[in-house]
Amino acid sequence: MSANASLTSKGWLDSLFAIRFSWIRKDATELGGYSVINAWNFFSKRFDFLWGNFNKTTGNLFRFKILQYSVVAIRGDEARKAFFHDKNLNFTEGYKILVGSVRRNYVLGEHHLFLPFAVLPICLEDVNKRMLAWGKDGRFDPFRNINDLVFQMTVRVLTCDELATNYEDIRILQKYYWDLEKSATPTALLLPWIPSPAKKKKLAANKALYTILKNYVDKRTAAQTPSAEAIDILLEKGDNEHDIINFVLSVIFAALINTGMNVCWALVYLGCNPEWRNKVKAEIDEIISKHTDTISSEPLHKRLSGIPLAVWEDDMPIVDVVLREVIRITLNQTFFRRNMSDDIMDIGGHKIARGEFVAYSTYDAHMNPDFYENPEMFDPDRYKPGKEEDKKSTFAYVGWGVGSYPCPGMKLAKLEMKAILVLFLTGYDYSVVDSSGNYPKSLPKPNYNDIHSVRISYFYI
Repeated sequence: MSANASLTSKGWLDSLFAIRFSWIRKDATELGGYSVINAWNFFSKRFDFLWGNFNKTTGNLFRFKILQYSVVAIRGDEARKAFFHDKNLNFTEGYKILVGSVRRNYVLGEHHLFLPFAVLPICLEDVNKRMLAWGKDGRFDPFRNINDLVFQMTVRVLTCDELATNYEDIRILQKYYWDLEKSATPTALLLPWIPSPAKKKKLAANKALYTILKNYVDKRTAAQTPSAEAIDILLEKGDNEHDIINFVLSVIFAALINTGMNVCWALVYLGCNPEWRNKVKAEIDEIISKHTDTISSEPLHKRLSGIPLAVWEDDMPIVDVVLREVIRITLNQTFFRRNMSDDIMDIGGHKIARGEFVAYSTYDAHMNPDFYENPEMFDPDRYKPGKEEDKKSTFAYVGWGVGSYPCPGMKLAKLEMKAILVLFLTGYDYSVVDSSGNYPKSLPKPNYNDIHSVRISYFYI
């Protein structure tokens, strides 16, 4: 089968009615049963599917079918190194079929995010405006309000002022992003030729997102005087309209899916760990004292915007290890690649044929007790000099991407998260409560099948 074969109704029917019995190849366990059932479980509860099957075998690899496509799930040190290092395992092709949301359609190309100093005042201004709107006290849902803020900040940084200040268009954009994410149902992915409600919603969301952004790119293209905003910078570099829109869509999606959740969880963990919240606040206070005029009448966000970018990036070691630990615990998801080489390749001693997909769950590294002592415990001290649990093995930590595909938006994401944490922690005292307003008996845990399903933590500010 060609590596770029498309999903057809005939191929799906052939796969649906084929019963595959369990058997052992020389290099891997092959899952048995109906391939469509395996595919359904993979799309609906991916974490449970992968680790349930890993727990049934002593090996580090198993194969299964998603319709006519062969997928190889891997774990272990050697497999992890090959997964992140080998450039024959293609990132873009890995997501085209196995992920049906916006991540399938808008994958980052050659761009690496620029991060001019002017981004910092913009981020701090947006956080301050939202905090004024939230008020001084009351009940606060971080998984809604913080995500809304991150979306606003990212749109502002990546597009233009006309869109960033049009709150109605931003609200519509965010709605269509979530429509697109929710349209990736097992039915829509397994039966893409059927005009289901999810497919219709996906097509409508794709069209609306593209149309809204095209309108603003056209406005900036027609402007007589170029600005220093992102769209104008990309136009000046010679990027065409289509590439600019796809780039903006992909980065905004990454921010909505990852950055917002990371900072939400950071605030939850700090709210439940007073020792670490005090450490972070002490670090912030020291930076404010050292780099700003503490007797100035200017509001704090204005004074913070004058702190050199290098300080934000390099001189917040406590904030950095807190974010690192939050990502390790909460953002355990599945990465995908596809073997696009001409020959059968070797991953950790196992053969991967041309055209096969490879799936790697970051849980394999991040929650591995051989690397991390009490891996489910929130303990940023595990990264301190002399301990450095994340360096016990190659790629024991993969939270920002490693090897051939590091995260191109890491600097922007970190700056957005730090801007929120600094202003929130200096502006509010807060307590974490559950949906009933009571102090939780235990810290809420992420749902690794759906990291966005957590909506049970609230703050009293």
